[in-house]
Amino acid sequence: MPTSHVGHGLSGFLTRWMLEISARVFVGNLSVRIRDVLWAEIQQYAGQGRALLAHTTNNEQGFTFRTHDHAWHPADHEGITLIRRPDPNAPPAGQVPRTGPPPGWSRAAKRRRFGRG
Repeated sequence: MPTSHVGHGLSGFLTRWMLEISARVFVGNLSVRIRDVLWAEIQQYAGQGRALLAHTTNNEQGFTFRTHDHAWHPADHEGITLIRRPDPNAPPAGQVPRTGPPPGWSRAAKRRRFGRG
């Protein structure tokens, strides 16, 4: 369970049940009940921090994900869980994407890039 930008108190709380194998990365073999209680605590006390939980489950892959305040989100694709990450080149929501060249291009550069016409 990697975490980032969370308080030291939450990290200390997690070390009661798991090992911190690297900075803010926790591993452990938890029961479903304890895992769900810990995840609820993480969501409550993480604030602006991020957390990602990967755990075993009975599906095709054998594991699944949970995220908290993370730009990458789990997405189901035909029964397989994939991580969907945002496109850094995508325009902000509600803005129409530009189809032509950016301002300042010469006519020759436009013809080379976009063809004649």
